[in-house]
Formats: sequence, structure tokens, C-alpha cells
Amino acid sequence: MTVRTRFAPSPTGLLHVGGARTALFNWIYAKKHGGTFVLRIEDTDHSRNTEQAKQVILDGLHWLGLDWDEGPQKGGNHGPYYQSERGAIYEEYLSRLEKGGHLYEDNGAIRFRSPREKVFVDDEICGKIEFDLTNPGTHPDLTLRRPDGSWIFHFVSVVDDIEMKISHVIRGEDHLSNTPKHIELYRALGAEPPRFAHMPLILNRDGSKMSKRDEGAALGTYPEAGYVPEAVRNYLCLLGWSPKENREIISTEEVVALFELGNINRRNAAFDLDKCFWINGQYLLSMDLARYAELAVPFLEKAGITWPTWNALEKVLSIVKPKVKLLKDLPEWVGYFFNEEFSFDEAAVAKSLTGPLAVERLSALRDAYSALAIWDLASLESALKETAAKIGVKTGELVHPARVAASGRGIGPGLYEMLEILGKQRTLARFEKGIIKALGTSA
Repeated sequence: MTVRTRFAPSPTGLLHVGGARTALFNWIYAKKHGGTFVLRIEDTDHSRNTEQAKQVILDGLHWLGLDWDEGPQKGGNHGPYYQSERGAIYEEYLSRLEKGGHLYEDNGAIRFRSPREKVFVDDEICGKIEFDLTNPGTHPDLTLRRPDGSWIFHFVSVVDDIEMKISHVIRGEDHLSNTPKHIELYRALGAEPPRFAHMPLILNRDGSKMSKRDEGAALGTYPEAGYVPEAVRNYLCLLGWSPKENREIISTEEVVALFELGNINRRNAAFDLDKCFWINGQYLLSMDLARYAELAVPFLEKAGITWPTWNALEKVLSIVKPKVKLLKDLPEWVGYFFNEEFSFDEAAVAKSLTGPLAVERLSALRDAYSALAIWDLASLESALKETAAKIGVKTGELVHPARVAASGRGIGPGLYEMLEILGKQRTLARFEKGIIKALGTSA
């Protein structure tokens, strides 16, 4: 069987992480089987659809790395890929149903006459399920077209899946109850239904259904916050699926190799933004510097940070990388490397750069560093430790005021790595400013 999967969102608002997971699993399954991943925009509800929401879908999938094989911006042999442009196709299929005696009019709406039978759905995840559609009281006939002429999701979705030769419909379990009705439409149209796979829902930690208003629900918030696509893909894969080895860090390539629809868990998935945050930190920590810098630049540029050379930027990024968990925090970690007019964190000043003792210690370290002929990690560490011993203090009592003087902050990368990158001249000049700051606090 030639595998063709699809993601068919409606552009009515934000792209929900549940929708992003649906797209991801369809994309993975197509990749696994050398198939085709189709993006189709279901925009027949003109009262709710917006151009902005369409762009949100396209941008979100691009950011997540889920490039489709057919669809908007790509084209293909089964377009158009916006339902709003497929009206003539729907008219043709409606005519087929009418000729077959499957339709009737009801107050201006066109409805499908159910055969009133029991329908079996052999689902790849949920197993074989029987649906009894014989009672019109509990299973009324489907409306296919509203009195105003607009199309209903059930009909156009089935038509498009037939026309686009979709082999597998992989979607959320909330659509499972619709499936027997869709199978009736396939049969009435003389078409073979695709294979169905209904994934568990994504719930909040308290067991409630995750709405678009819940924290972490909108995919668009992740790039803004500084999550990286690789990490978010990793986390979304774990919502209902597992590599069976209690692993939480797994590359997309490995997931593609291991993925099977039958291994998707039947239980609803609990969304945990803290775990996604942790996974993001792990990806940033292990990421090669070139990729890290590529992702970092937009955040630095947005903050107005400039750097003299690419090499200078990479040196700074290499030492702050272990500390940063979200890329949106990067400007705070690197800004003072490229700006001599940085501000001081007053809490850090109060703790480590206040009074005569801070002046004495920072002055002693300044003199020791002024005498250095070689400015490298070993020399910087050795000089600080020798100075601490000479004036009778612990090394930390020099490290902390030196850090605040050099960066304005009480936390940061390793002190010696930071000072080595700043260089001798800039470090000594910052120490002078730190001494003035400490003198000012002792007044």
C-alpha cells in the first residue's frame, strides 16, 4: 500500500499542541513508510476562518520542521489544498449521492439518508469497535450542506480524503464517534475507506481536557519563549507514544525508525510543560555550537545586541550555553559581554560589592591581574587563589565581587572563562568601575 497521510486543520485560531502532535504523527508515519504527507486547510467555515489563522498553521508547522509533501505553498496533483477552493468537486460528489438516492432536503439543508446499520471500525490504535447507527434518535442523519450553501465537515473531509487518495487517517480520539458516519459516506460513494487510527487525547495534569487557553496549549508560544523545534518534537512524540525503554530524549530520526501505530498508548496523555522545559534544556546543552548560534541570533537581534565578529559571538555562547534553558533568556546572559554600559543588579551589589572590604578585595585582585603577562584560564585562576591566600580570605570572597564588577550580575558562566573572553583591558576597566560602585555604597 502506498502510504498517504494528511493533516487537515481548520484556521479558526491558534495551532493547538494537540493539532501539532496529530501533524507530527502523520508526518512520522509517512516518513517511516516512504509515503506522502499532505497538508489540507479545512476553511469552509467562512464565519470563523481568518487569513491570520491560516498563516499561524503554516508558520507553526514550518517551525516544528514538519514540511509537507503536498499542500499550500507546495502544490501537488490532488489540489487545490484549501477546501474553500474545492466547491466544484463537492458539487460533483453531492450529485453522485443524489443520483444514488442517498440525499433528501430538510428545511433547506441537504441531508444524508443513513442506511441504518451497525458499522464496525477496525482502528489501528483502538481495535475493532461496533457502532449501532440503527436508531435515528441517537444517530440522526448527517447534514452535508447547510441551508446557506456552506459545506459540513463530515462530507467535505470524506470527499477530500477520497480525492487525495489518503491511505491512513490518523487523528484525535474525539473524532472516533464520527468515523462510522464517515464509513457510511465512503460506502455510498463506492470508495474504500482509509485505515483509521485515533490517538488518545491530551489532558492537563488535573485530568481536564486541554483547551487553547491553557498554558502551553498554543504552539506559537514555544518559539517566542525560546524552545527549540527539536525539543518540542521530542516532547510531543512522548504524548501517547514511547520508545519502550523509559527514554525521554530521542531524536526524530530514531522515532521514525521505531514508530508503529499499534504502539500508541490507549490512555489519554498528560501534558507536562515542566518536562518539556527540561527536555528543551537538555537539547540546548548538547546542541552543536553552529546550530545553537543559528537559533540564538534572532533573540539577540530582537534585544538590540550586536557583536564585533561571529567568532566573538560563538566564544560567548559557548560558555553561557550550559546555563540557558530557554533562548529568550539569552540576552540577559550575553548582553554585558558586548556592552560596557551594562547596569548593575542591585541585589548582587548589596551581597558582594558593598563597603570597604569589597573595595579592598577587588583592588587586590585588580593589582594581581594587572601584573599578569599571560591572560588565560590557568593564569587567572592561579592569580585569584594566590591573592586570596595573600590577603587571608576564601576564594569565593574574591570570585563574587569580581563577577559582579565584570558583569553586573551575581550569576553567570565560569568566572575565569568570562574574564578570559573579556580580555585584560576590559576586565581591569570593569574592576575600576566596580571599585567605584563599592566605594559609593560605603558612603
